[in-house]
Amino acid sequence: MLNILMPTLMLFPTVWLAPKKWLWTTSLAQSLLIALTSLLWLKSTSETGWLTLNPYMGTDPLSTPLLVLTCWLLPLMILASQNHISPEPVTRQRIFITLLISLQMFLIMAFGATEIILFYVMFEATLIPTLFIITRWGNQTERLNAGTYFLFYTLAGSLPLLVALLILQNETGTLSMLTLHYSKPIVLSPWGGKLWWAACLLAFLVKMPLYGIHLWLPKAHVEAPVAGSMVLAAVLLKLGGYGMIRIMVILEPQSTDLAYPFIALALWGIVMTGSICLRQTDLKSLIAYSSVSHMGLVAAGILIQTPWGFTGALVLMIAHGLASSALFCLANTNYERTHSRTMLLARGLQAVLPLMTTWWFVANLANLATDPLQNLMGELIIISSLFNWSYWTLILTGLGTLITASYSLYFSFMTQRGPLPQHMFALEPSHTREHLLISLHLLPLLLLILKPELIWGWFS
Repeated sequence: MLNILMPTLMLFPTVWLAPKKWLWTTSLAQSLLIALTSLLWLKSTSETGWLTLNPYMGTDPLSTPLLVLTCWLLPLMILASQNHISPEPVTRQRIFITLLISLQMFLIMAFGATEIILFYVMFEATLIPTLFIITRWGNQTERLNAGTYFLFYTLAGSLPLLVALLILQNETGTLSMLTLHYSKPIVLSPWGGKLWWAACLLAFLVKMPLYGIHLWLPKAHVEAPVAGSMVLAAVLLKLGGYGMIRIMVILEPQSTDLAYPFIALALWGIVMTGSICLRQTDLKSLIAYSSVSHMGLVAAGILIQTPWGFTGALVLMIAHGLASSALFCLANTNYERTHSRTMLLARGLQAVLPLMTTWWFVANLANLATDPLQNLMGELIIISSLFNWSYWTLILTGLGTLITASYSLYFSFMTQRGPLPQHMFALEPSHTREHLLISLHLLPLLLLILKPELIWGWFS
């Protein structure tokens, strides 16, 4: 664990001591080196449990894919932000990259924590850099409103979790993930037990987010700069799913009865957010709502508590992280040229940027979950396990899949096909930097087809 955490810490002096001319190059090179080193974690995964342990941190087959995804994302965020951040004063550029590095550090410590309280502290710490990125580098004045939504939704969900963890510590005497599932279930009054169960899950359901407590996400995505949108979609939402899988182990006796309304809400959310996507005019808003739809499927897979459900949730989280981040990068390449996120004003780009259309097509297929990508594998596993749990779930999951196909077609045709608007002329051609950025998102997704067991976890 330290062989990744220490080089990440060393990025701070690199950013502040590098000359202005080499700032982006050195930070990108070092972060890419860290990302490549993190791939060694995948080689050493074991079905026996935890590895690379020290007293507070370790990796296991559940956290390893998410840790690698976190490390892989930092160079991509630096690469995506370079064009619109480099005209700013050099101090501001350094602060921006420092925030991205601190976010990666907090996420590594969150996913690598073996103590639940350390996970909670890092879970909350990710708020600070993300809030600065949204409110300082967002595009419009609405960014302050988006930051407020993001902060208060997350904090309102997290405070009950802190109380629940203190009760758990008081009753069992430990908050270590290594030993907690061997301890006896805690005994509370009937209503106290129900409230404790809800408090344990609420923070993670807000973070995922579950339909009904999702309003912060589209606002945050639309107002954030491209790096903010990428890290939100790819990793921060997955903190919710990861936390749910970890905490479900200790909620076992009560989850059987209490999970029903949340599963119903998650499945209903797939249909509702998919329908909302069909009437969006804003490109980033559409991608944000599609994230809520996919994470609803992940939440349902986790809440039914079957090995297949957990496996499908992990696979879909990794695949969706790469696909949605790629879509936000592509949306940003459009925005940098047309200065508009409205799909009606930025259509017909296939004629001008044909190679970017190919990337749009592949990223859209990944978001749609088509064969043979990991997105399809994750969705099929979750839908199968839900069908096995209850036949009636097929109505909502089937309808959700059809709606996903519909908005993906709408999304693709609105951005790429049709006549080029009159106001769009002398557009910049696509750059090598952009092609490299998108290929570094989509190639891992394609390569995972060859060795999918890397992200299957130990549930299967």
